Amino acid sequence: MAKSNPLRAFAEKVNTYPPWLSRRLLTWMFRFKVKLTRTVSLDILSTDLQSVTFRQKNYKKVQNHIGSVHAAGMALLAESATGFVVGTNLPGDKLPLIKSMKLNYVKRASGNMTAVARLTDEQIRQMNELDKGEVLVEVKVTDATGIEPVICEMLWAWVPRKR
Repeated sequence: MAKSNPLRAFAEKVNTYPPWLSRRLLTWMFRFKVKLTRTVSLDILSTDLQSVTFRQKNYKKVQNHIGSVHAAGMALLAESATGFVVGTNLPGDKLPLIKSMKLNYVKRASGNMTAVARLTDEQIRQMNELDKGEVLVEVKVTDATGIEPVICEMLWAWVPRKR
């Protein structure tokens, strides 16, 4: 029997609250656990636990030399969104690990950035049934105009938490 997942339990609980409160609590928890996301002020906008939407506002502290979100900021946004959706769907006795990130910057971005990551039913089934494995998580990163300035491939693995 799979061990319960505290991250999933927390997200399920706060999703019963009003959306404005749910967003704040999810964001606070994630920033507490992943310190770099606090530094750059990443926000979680919503999750249904199979998908999640993150936002990176175009603050001065995350801008590059041309005034848009820095390439590393976009990478963090995509990695955080995919990590959250993997983390909420793994049983508590398994550890998520980023295996590889491939980012192709194809257009100039402007304004705030949004990342939407999602898992398929089949991917979630594998994560719950296999002791270890890997999954390529779909993520779409868009800017304020709706264009996709970076094409991302995030490969996540999982292993048993205790060896």
